[in-house]
Amino acid sequence: MAGKKLRLERLLANLGYGSRKEVSKAIKQGAFKIGDKTYTDAAEQFEPSELNRATFDDEPLDPVSPLTVLLHKPAGFTCSSDEQGLLVYDLLPPRWKQRDPLLSTAGRLDKDSTGLVLMTDDGHLLHRIISPKINVEKRYKVTLANTLKGDEAAQFSTGEFLLKNDNKPLKPATWIPDGPKSGTMILHEGRYHQIRRMFGSLGNHVETLHRFSLGGLELRKLEAGAHRILTDADIALIFAAQPKESLQG
Repeated sequence: MAGKKLRLERLLANLGYGSRKEVSKAIKQGAFKIGDKTYTDAAEQFEPSELNRATFDDEPLDPVSPLTVLLHKPAGFTCSSDEQGLLVYDLLPPRWKQRDPLLSTAGRLDKDSTGLVLMTDDGHLLHRIISPKINVEKRYKVTLANTLKGDEAAQFSTGEFLLKNDNKPLKPATWIPDGPKSGTMILHEGRYHQIRRMFGSLGNHVETLHRFSLGGLELRKLEAGAHRILTDADIALIFAAQPKESLQG
């Protein structure tokens, strides 16, 4: 939508406030304002840059596309828009399920895993994050069912480690143990259930898996189930050099 004028009714419908008919009716009833001025013509056109002070039903208007959100996913939620059970979209404002374009997850976590999930309607950003050519670093805290053998880091770092049913070795991964059954895993790719399958190949089982950073963007103190809208500066952190700091999540 950036830089392009849209009819008010279409703009609000794209943000999930209702069908065009529903939002048109609300506009005529005075629901849309910019500052103190009320706009009642649903056909009036606006650029996104004009909506910084806009409200709908006296609440700040949701951001227009592109929108990128950092979410702290709890266990039990699925990174999908159309599966049964609890979905990550259930943790966001209900109307966001009706946004056009819809937010997509940039690198999923499985249902039982927790932590940082990025959701965006910016296709270019999505491609950059998941592109194997860019190799955005992802960090996870891992706890295991069985005691570590001590050779896991060496095996994962070779660039020759092969998962069952895969014919292409994994890229070198960094495993940093911090206890007899726990540690931090650093990946530069994201295959299906990768960390669980890595340890499964060695006869171990992942008990908990928590992603706490994506590139230089960290989850920090965001509560489980909470989200925040990212700024351009936040997004730039994803592609910034990873700081050599503590690996604690």
